[in-house]
Amino acid sequence: MALKPTIYKARIDLSDLNRHVYDALNLTLAQHPSETVERMVVRLLAYCLNASDNLIFCKGLSDADEADLWAKNLNGGIELWIDVGEPAVDRIKKAARQAKSVKVYSFNSKSDTWWSQGKADYSALNAEYVQLPWEQVQALASRVNKTMAWSVTVSENSLYVATEDGEVELTCTRLTS
Repeated sequence: MALKPTIYKARIDLSDLNRHVYDALNLTLAQHPSETVERMVVRLLAYCLNASDNLIFCKGLSDADEADLWAKNLNGGIELWIDVGEPAVDRIKKAARQAKSVKVYSFNSKSDTWWSQGKADYSALNAEYVQLPWEQVQALASRVNKTMAWSVTVSENSLYVATEDGEVELTCTRLTS
């Protein structure tokens, strides 16, 4: 019998000062049985950083042909492809062929090594790479509940997340060659 995903409900009061997006989001996230809470949190943060009417959570780990999140246009074309973690260069090549824009949010303790070993290959692709510090992601992940009410403020390269259990500041670093 296959394991089922764990379902989380998130109410996010989003204030993105960079993009002038202010919204109250009601999101349902399915955590794949093999997915860590930290990875799920980064998917949620990626959603907040790119929130739009057509952005959705995809099958992600359940389907290798889909992004973790994407936004499609009315014709079904992929406008934005978002991957979370440290994907292989071939995956990003494929995504760049399919989507107008590709973003990768890296966060693991091995993120620095992943980037330093592959930055020449990754930089050659039409994609944007953002790194979130592992310790900060862990701090936020420790505040996750099945039902969450968060306030997320995005200002320049920082995310300020206020939860029922405390606040966490995360710093986004754009990776370049």
